[in-house]
Amino acid sequence: MVKGSPIPIAQNSDALMFLGTTPDDVYRNRFRLARFKRFLGIVDEIIATKAQCRVLDVGGRMEHWAALSDLWGNRAVHVTLLNLEAEPITDPRFESVAGDACQLQFPDNAFDLVYSNSVIEHVGSWANQKRMAAEIRRVAPRGFIQTPNYWFPIEPHFRMPFIHWLPEPWRILIVKARACGFYPKATNEDEARTILSDATLLDFNAMKTLFPDYTIEREKVVFTKSLIAIR
Repeated sequence: MVKGSPIPIAQNSDALMFLGTTPDDVYRNRFRLARFKRFLGIVDEIIATKAQCRVLDVGGRMEHWAALSDLWGNRAVHVTLLNLEAEPITDPRFESVAGDACQLQFPDNAFDLVYSNSVIEHVGSWANQKRMAAEIRRVAPRGFIQTPNYWFPIEPHFRMPFIHWLPEPWRILIVKARACGFYPKATNEDEARTILSDATLLDFNAMKTLFPDYTIEREKVVFTKSLIAIR
């Protein structure tokens, strides 16, 4: 999510774990519910000491929070949603702004907590991922950052096993031959490479390098499905 770049084609790392596509299917599957409750535990710790919690959601949408409103709605939170484009907001507890995840427009410690779900794999290069991680750590003393695990055998954006482990020429042939997951069938080389560059998955060591002062937790489905950096 670098400002000025195309909006990522796919951002839902939990998509493989359900069959429906409604907001409840997407946002209330058991993985997201468990993860969100873990996040709310940090929110409650902040509210206990400050009476309210200022949250920056990097890459989040209002529909995500609306689908989970029964879990957080009675808490004293104010959420700033940051995306490539701002969205209309009617709830006074929310603000939506346009911005660059790799160059946040906020001062140091402007928020109490940064939340980001399946976004850091979409900002492009390792250099951009480092910039995003540094910005997250700069604008809040605490964070909750989730991303799909590279070593999980099923690539969640493509809904296909092993594709992310194949040599790039093979991957290009696959996306030119068929639609994969959230991606349409590529009609030429340029489209194929654009699709394949949309998500760069990270492993445990990469997340630990990006967030050295965070704890990296593993979300498991037999294998580690997702990684969550928590401070």
